[in-house]
This record gives sequence, C-alpha cells and structure tokens, in this order.
Amino acid sequence: MRKRQISIIQKFALFTFAILCAGCASEVLGQTDQEQLVLESFEHEKDIVYKTIGRKQLDLVYFKPQNLKAGDKAPWMLFVHGGGWRGGNKYNVFRSPFLGTLKQLTGSGVACFTIRYRLTRNHVTAFDSVVDCKDAARFLLKNAAAYNLDSDRYGVWGGSAGGHLSLMTALGKDVDFPGEPTFTETELKFKCVASYFPLTSLVNPEVLKGSKFEDPSVLVHVLDGPFAEKPELARLLSPVEYLSKTSPPILLLHGEKDPILSIKNSLYMMDIAKQKGADVELLTVKNAGHSFQGKKISPTIEEINEASANFIISKLVAEEKVKSNENDSHE
Repeated sequence: MRKRQISIIQKFALFTFAILCAGCASEVLGQTDQEQLVLESFEHEKDIVYKTIGRKQLDLVYFKPQNLKAGDKAPWMLFVHGGGWRGGNKYNVFRSPFLGTLKQLTGSGVACFTIRYRLTRNHVTAFDSVVDCKDAARFLLKNAAAYNLDSDRYGVWGGSAGGHLSLMTALGKDVDFPGEPTFTETELKFKCVASYFPLTSLVNPEVLKGSKFEDPSVLVHVLDGPFAEKPELARLLSPVEYLSKTSPPILLLHGEKDPILSIKNSLYMMDIAKQKGADVELLTVKNAGHSFQGKKISPTIEEINEASANFIISKLVAEEKVKSNENDSHE
C-alpha cells in the first residue's frame, strides 16, 4: 500500500486525536504552539468578545471564508467544543474529527466561528452553557453586516458535550434561554446542525446504559444535582424533546462502539425523529469509539470530515444556488 504524505496540520490532528474532549479535559485560555501553528494556516481573527459576564469575557475566533464571490454575504457555522461540559476549549475544532471539515467549509466560502462558553467547573450548569452558545449566535446575527455574514444561512456543529450543546443551541426555544439583554430581539433560525457523538436525552436513562455516564452521579454537575431531583431542567436540556417537522435538518455522527456516550443516544434521537417527522440522519462509524478512536474505522476520518462538510454545504450553499438559478429562470 502506498504511504501517504502527512502534513503538519494532519500530524497535529492525529496528535490531539488521543486527547478526548469528554469529561476530563481542562479549560485552556490560550493556545499551545501547535494550536497556534494550525491557527495561522487559516485567515482568521481572534479574541472577538461576544459578551461579558462580570469580569469574564467570552470570546470567539473567526475563520474567514475563502473563494467567496465579490458582493456575496457568507453563510456561517458556529462550532461548540466538547469537554464534558466542564472542560475543553475553543481550539478543540483543530482535532481530527473536525479539522478537515473546517478546512473544507472555509474553502467553500463558509465563515466559521469557534467559541468560548461558561463551563460547569466554574459553578454554572449546562443551562448557562446553552445560553452562552445562543448568545454567541445572537451576537453574530446582530453584527452580521460587520462580518459580511448572511442573516439567513447559518448552522451549528460540535462534538460530545459540544454535540449536545449544538443541538440545544438550534432546537431549544430562545424564550427559555434568555441571555444578554441587548440580544433579546434577535431570533435564531438555524438551517442545519451537525452533532457528533452527543448526549440526546437527560430524561431517558436507557441512552446512558453501557457507557461511562451510566452512573447518573457522573453527570451531576450538568444540572447541579441528580436528574431525578431536577426533572424540569433535565427535560429542558434534552434535545429530543424539541424535535418536530419544523426542526432544522440534523446530521448525527456516532461511533458504534462509543464507551463514553453510547450510540444509543443517536439511535434514540433517530427513533423520535421518525415519530415526529423531523429531518434527522445518522452516520454510523464502524469500529469507532468516542471521538472516532479505533483501528480500521469505517468510514475513515477523512471521509467523515467530507461527509459532514458536504451535509453543511448542501444546506447553506447548494440550496442557495438552486434558489438563485430558479430566480434567474423567472426573469
């Protein structure tokens, strides 16, 4: 078999592949030298503060779109990192499940943003994390003109805890997650969601069986208490509870042997989606654990990256081209 050349970016992605973002990763406020190396391979703008809570500034990094036609506004994607709701950082987007997709999106004229949000290790709950994610999107909508963004074509993606939060950011009702007062009039209408190995329900214990989180005490920090004692909050933070015919298209990506967040999560969401007529599809990765770790996984990481990018582009870019062609034909 012919050996393939591995670029510096790919080497970094493989290096970080083993450092999973579920549960044990710590928050990193700056970048490592390797993260800086990858960051500099993109045209970008960092340290964009989208809101301040007390003395804590929450910021995002803007990966600028390439090959955008003059005069066009860029469709965009918001990336939400994982880390068990208590760790991780915005540069997790450089890890192997996401980096290839990021490159393909920006190369296809899609602007991308990765955000810092409040973590449960800092005495908040996942509710606050959802509020921050929504506020980041609200900030971008409110400032769409400043960043040359399309106000109609945008989506959200993320993995593990970020997969759960990306689903909640798009599906959760804005009125239930009020945040920065100056954003209150900004209504979110996401066009798509790509959610990798997510938690999909906090009220159905079956999805946790056979995984790291089968013991509910492991996830007490998510709600700041046992699920059974906070049923309303548990339901509020369960993505499957929001599925309907009007939900944005969702792509789930999950390893069939995931020991951290079982694929039962995605299979359960698929079942509920069929019952409610929601547009949800699942890419199952054979021989793969969490973050698609494993030998001889199928599809490969490169194929996973491409599948995710193609899904997003089909919802944010391709559909717009079809509409444009239809309008031209009527003129």
